[in-house]
Amino acid sequence: MLFIRNGFNKIPLLKKGRFMKKYYWFLNFALIVTMLAVFLPVHPGSAQTGSTVYLPLVIGGSQPQQTDGRTVNIPYFSETNIISSPRFNQMAVFWYGQVTNNLNYSDVRIAYNDSELVVYIAQFDRRIFYNTASNGSDLENWDAVTLLLQTNGRGTAAPDANSFRFTAQMHETWNNVNLYRRAEQGNGSTWSTKSLVYTTTPGWRGIALNDNVDDRGWGMTFRIPFSSLGINGKPADGTQWKLGLVSYDRDSLAGPPLQSFSWPETGSTTQPATWGSLRFGMPAYSPPVSSNPQTLMVRQGENGASVPDVDAGGGSLCGQWAAPEYFPDWGITNNRAGKDYVVIQNQSEIADWPCYSKYYVTFPLNQVPAGKVIRSARLVMHQFGGSDPTNAYDSFVQVMSVGEDWQENTLNWNNAPYALENFASTRVGVLTVAPPWPGVAYEWDISRAVAQSYQSGTALSLVLYSADKPLHSGKYFVSSDAEDWNKTARPTLYVEYGTP
Repeated sequence: MLFIRNGFNKIPLLKKGRFMKKYYWFLNFALIVTMLAVFLPVHPGSAQTGSTVYLPLVIGGSQPQQTDGRTVNIPYFSETNIISSPRFNQMAVFWYGQVTNNLNYSDVRIAYNDSELVVYIAQFDRRIFYNTASNGSDLENWDAVTLLLQTNGRGTAAPDANSFRFTAQMHETWNNVNLYRRAEQGNGSTWSTKSLVYTTTPGWRGIALNDNVDDRGWGMTFRIPFSSLGINGKPADGTQWKLGLVSYDRDSLAGPPLQSFSWPETGSTTQPATWGSLRFGMPAYSPPVSSNPQTLMVRQGENGASVPDVDAGGGSLCGQWAAPEYFPDWGITNNRAGKDYVVIQNQSEIADWPCYSKYYVTFPLNQVPAGKVIRSARLVMHQFGGSDPTNAYDSFVQVMSVGEDWQENTLNWNNAPYALENFASTRVGVLTVAPPWPGVAYEWDISRAVAQSYQSGTALSLVLYSADKPLHSGKYFVSSDAEDWNKTARPTLYVEYGTP
């Protein structure tokens, strides 16, 4: 049995290529199918009550607030240590990068409390290398990550005094942390190193660092006190900052550094104007006054609607087709199109990334007449099963908009679009017995997302993902490809519109 040092505890790790069995249970109402998947030791979790997660609401005007580039709306939690609390799986989630032998992918979770901003970045990385003789001068030439913040949200051409850059290199926890991180503040033209109070915590999964044996990946947690950014207390709801991230990669001691990935894709570390947006809390949607309300249902095969959907990632079999190496083929494989179910799952166990799965769906809005007002909209999905019910945990499934086109038959993890903006999160429970047909219905309020798409004249493209912490968190839903006898359970968009 091997172990990983993760910054908190030693956790047993199975040798590469030797997976214990984990049973994923899903019910197609007529059939019970048992499938094998990857298993690693369970993380502690806790049950919570309620169904829908409500972020602090930011009241907007009568028109939907349009997204200016990639945006993440982050939740507030009262817990002092969000990472170790049950709130971890409710942090806002987004991602960037790709999975191959020589390219890295990053899952990002972000939230805040009364005193600090908390960002956790999980990296899928085949080889993990850090500088054992670091003096802090070449952090970006090894496995490292940079967090970029601008607290006035102005998006200036160069880093101003409200701009901050935090860079942390992967390292062992017994190393002097100050040799593996750097804080900088803008001076109007470039960056200046500063002595700021903040915390970085590394973690990794694999056999050993700085060797030529495949690992699974690593993570870095940033805890940035608001006071270190010159801010007294937590920002008011609706406050907007600029946010950027860059992940660096190195797969050998000799080097050279490999390709880095940024969020947003075109972001530059020296140009805050190219960064994405961070908003504290979730904007509320206040529709304009309207009359004569009408409700439209959009569902695959109903009234001629075409609603393509597909999941990307490991699915219910945890990517067994790419075993045992995973890195070469997992991220470029599409074998999910046309299936009558989809899987959404994530976890904090980075070694289990072959199980992670996202779900993409597009709803046409051309049946909403021109010149109308979107009063409200909701997405309805039907759950019929999930991961091992005897060990499963509830999930908070988040829904986000997508700004790029994608094709059901070619979408995979690596070419799937990044999230444009997150809109809602709903708690999805564990099914221990077969639910009555057509399954358990879950709803997401996506009024603002639909209003934005309708106003821009485009179809509504969404992605659903979770920020789960424990294992056995996968949730199975009926897809658009369900047979006609089960069409009621297909993903459905309900739009209420009115006359201005």
